[in-house]
Amino acid sequence: MSRLHPPLGPGDHVLGPPAARITLVEYGDYECSYCGEAYPIVKELQRQLGDDLRFAFRNFPLAQAHPHAARAAQAAEAAGLQGKFWEMHDLLYENQDKLDDRHLRQFAGRSGLDLERFDRDVDSDGVLAKVRSDFLSGARSGVNGTPTFFVNGERYDGNWASREFLADLAAILGGAQPSI
Repeated sequence: MSRLHPPLGPGDHVLGPPAARITLVEYGDYECSYCGEAYPIVKELQRQLGDDLRFAFRNFPLAQAHPHAARAAQAAEAAGLQGKFWEMHDLLYENQDKLDDRHLRQFAGRSGLDLERFDRDVDSDGVLAKVRSDFLSGARSGVNGTPTFFVNGERYDGNWASREFLADLAAILGGAQPSI
């Protein structure tokens, strides 16, 4: 079983309390159709598990297969520099067929970003380094496709697209399985 390397740190984008009993990390690609399918499932897990779930997202753009993935990851990270990572993350997954530069800039505007700063940041060394760092951490952790999930630091090799995922997470909590 593969382990998450490195563990979550201050540079990660995280939703949920640090004391949550489950930490779920996704390595994702904004242009990947499977990641698009996983997006509402993760939202539902967050809703059902509430404060028992801490969720983090790391970029793993598969640029050879998805020509807009790296740029979309850069847009999310640029938004993150203005405190709007999750707003951009959601817009990207909800509009996977519109990831060209024109739409990315529109999403930045819809997220309330300073567009001049966004334009500078999207190609900045810091943003490029963050996307690359996420990708390399995924490679070190054994990620070879998207989405790949880690639960409490261990790679999850079960079926994330089924009730099995929720059942496995509920088992960690020792409680009855909520219904998806």
